[in-house]
Amino acid sequence: MLLQFIINGLITGLLYSLLAIGFALVYNTTHIFHIAAAGIYVFAAYMFWWQVAKLGVPTFLAAVLAVALTMGLSLLSESTLYRPLRNKKTSLSVIMIASIGLMTVIVNLIAMFFGNETKVVESSILKTYQWGELIITTPQLYQVIVAVIAIGVFLFILGRTKFGLKVRALSADETLFETLGYNKQQTFSVVFLASGLFIGLASCVTVYDVGLEPNMGMTVLINAMVAMIIGGTGRFNTCVLGGLLLGVLQSLTVFFFASNWQNAITFALLLGFLFLRPQGIAGYKQRVV
Repeated sequence: MLLQFIINGLITGLLYSLLAIGFALVYNTTHIFHIAAAGIYVFAAYMFWWQVAKLGVPTFLAAVLAVALTMGLSLLSESTLYRPLRNKKTSLSVIMIASIGLMTVIVNLIAMFFGNETKVVESSILKTYQWGELIITTPQLYQVIVAVIAIGVFLFILGRTKFGLKVRALSADETLFETLGYNKQQTFSVVFLASGLFIGLASCVTVYDVGLEPNMGMTVLINAMVAMIIGGTGRFNTCVLGGLLLGVLQSLTVFFFASNWQNAITFALLLGFLFLRPQGIAGYKQRVV
């Protein structure tokens, strides 16, 4: 039974990792606390559900189209909200408030058009896979496959390609990045597209299993932000480490205590890291000039 909870925690951790990467791509490069990612996450879920439940689009194709629409919305948020504010040298705290406003608008528009009740993408009984006492459901299998492939490709691009080098360089020093002649704005645009990709993937594979409702985004985003912080600030690959650790810890909390202790344990872990090791497990201390 304990092994089952650990496996469930690892799968949940992979989903946290996907969303944490989507958040970290924006935060580490632009230093914007991208709260609107919660609204974009909800948008992806409803685009996926709408196509499957209302238009009859095959599940795989609906997921692909939902992710594409999510990437478009993420890029739109950068071009219509963040970019004008950055060009005006607006403080990051004001931009964060604007991001919260965008999230609120997205969530309320979705609630207005689709209602507040909980919806499910797949209502039929799906196949399960059993090895001894260990049980893996079909949605969980999809989650593992999508997350492992997406994270693997991301880590390869980040560490082995010129674009990955540019993203890491922009994250390290924005001024030097421009001084060397690179197009900062173009890189920001691609970063927001990539962020939308990971947010959309995390949303689609999650709601295929547990369903969706308009106010789900903020709770999931908080877990992703905690995963990013405890994994290591200033880096991207450490989101995976933080996500897996948080997922397993939450699952063990349910096993040993009760599900209503999950949030308490999550924030206790966050506070512990903020006080004792604010750079996270594998992060590095930021230099202050």
